[in-house]
Amino acid sequence: MSIFTRAWQSWLALALALAALATFPLGISDIPVPYVPARMFSVYVLAIGGAITSLLPLPGLFLAAVLLVCSHFSTGLLLSRLTGNEGSGSVAFFLVLAANWLLAWRCVSLLSAIRTRSSTFDALLRLIIPAIFGAWILILWEALTRGLGIPFIILPPPSAIGARLMTSVPTLWADVQQTVFKAVVFGYVVGCASGFAVAILADRVAFFRHGLLPIANLMSALPIIGVAPIMVMWFGFDWQSKAAVVIVMTFFPMLVNTIAGLSAAGSMERDLMRSYASDYWQTLMKLRLPAAMPFIFNALKINSTLALIGAIVAEFFGTPIVGMGFRISTEIGRMNVDMVWAEIAVAALVGSVFYGLVALGERATTFWHPSNRGG
Repeated sequence: MSIFTRAWQSWLALALALAALATFPLGISDIPVPYVPARMFSVYVLAIGGAITSLLPLPGLFLAAVLLVCSHFSTGLLLSRLTGNEGSGSVAFFLVLAANWLLAWRCVSLLSAIRTRSSTFDALLRLIIPAIFGAWILILWEALTRGLGIPFIILPPPSAIGARLMTSVPTLWADVQQTVFKAVVFGYVVGCASGFAVAILADRVAFFRHGLLPIANLMSALPIIGVAPIMVMWFGFDWQSKAAVVIVMTFFPMLVNTIAGLSAAGSMERDLMRSYASDYWQTLMKLRLPAAMPFIFNALKINSTLALIGAIVAEFFGTPIVGMGFRISTEIGRMNVDMVWAEIAVAALVGSVFYGLVALGERATTFWHPSNRGG
């Protein structure tokens, strides 16, 4: 593979940076806040220097480090000229931005190709690579919204959302306590536990198994928008009605997955347990439940996201003056879109942590399963 094919991101980044340099200084003369020519020239030096360096036959880790520094420092200087100059992004501005994005892409490619025998370094790479990828989603979001002057009410930049997050911690924490620690946790535990218990009963009694599965498939398709107002009417405006919605949403995925998992044990293993004169409960505990664990944890992971979504949507239909869904519906009516996005960011973070905890529990419990083996 030639260097032109292997490092095409660097070649294209170099071409874009040189094209942008042809319009120096960024093609804008009537901006409200004048730029510093030396600082803006550093943007080009870092972009072009990083692209040229990445084409040299140097160690991959060194090249990745150079690209990481050059692309991010150049982009930081580029974004700094937008302060007070929102909507003034020129063609050169977006050319340099694209060049730095390509350099970051090349950096991630180099890091992904590194193979070491150190588990610590491998774990560090598994954190750095998605961190760079995620950071550039925010960088491009920031640059496009501010460079193009997109109205704040349509899409605020991440910097404004971050500022709102920092200044609204008490409000956001109160919303998390109301929605997550009350409605979601209670509804998730009760819904998953009851679904698991009913699945065991359906497995034991054929009448329930043949009667419940069609109903479960039907109930799992119920729209949350239709269920939520009914639960609010039944259980009131406090967190209990939101927990009821979460129970309804998590019960049936757990039921269906557990019943499917209990059928996962092979016939040879069941015959072996019968040859040992094992009764139903011994076979269940020693063979069928362990074999069903991947299915059960699959339901737990699905429910970890469904529970949060259900609780937030249910709060749209009536709640005390606290809660993530209440805050979203209220602030969007006031056109405080930065607060709405802050709540969305917190919900995404909470949902990711919730899912991650369940995934860690799955890895610790079903370490024997092929999907959880290393290598």
